[in-house]
Amino acid sequence: MSTMPQAAESLHASALNLSLTVKDLKQSVGWYRDVMGFAVEREMERDGQLRAVGVRAGQVHINLNLDDGKRGWDRVKGEGFSFQLVTEQSIDEVAKRIRAAGGTLETEPADMPWGARVFRMRDPDGYRFIVSSPRKG
Repeated sequence: MSTMPQAAESLHASALNLSLTVKDLKQSVGWYRDVMGFAVEREMERDGQLRAVGVRAGQVHINLNLDDGKRGWDRVKGEGFSFQLVTEQSIDEVAKRIRAAGGTLETEPADMPWGARVFRMRDPDGYRFIVSSPRKG
């Protein structure tokens, strides 16, 4: 006889939205909009200063929040994890558009053994992104 309590139903999430702290809000918004292809969804001001901007690409929402410096300007961001953006678009075409817009890839598009085609890159604050699509054919 088990003494473990009955487990509740597990979580069934339908989306993951991110909130990232950025050092230069204008630069980050430009990178997500112009390099990655996100659309600006909303801007949030406080005390007359732009403090955050929400960007969206399909069902992916990211809030970019201006760092206030209270934890130090030189703190490292984006270490130890990465975000994966999954698309049905051609990874090679997405990578080509990003490079044409001035973006830099950490890895070139490549086929992975688990059936995906991926490339990796970082945003201006060092947050890591993997962009992937199911391998065709």
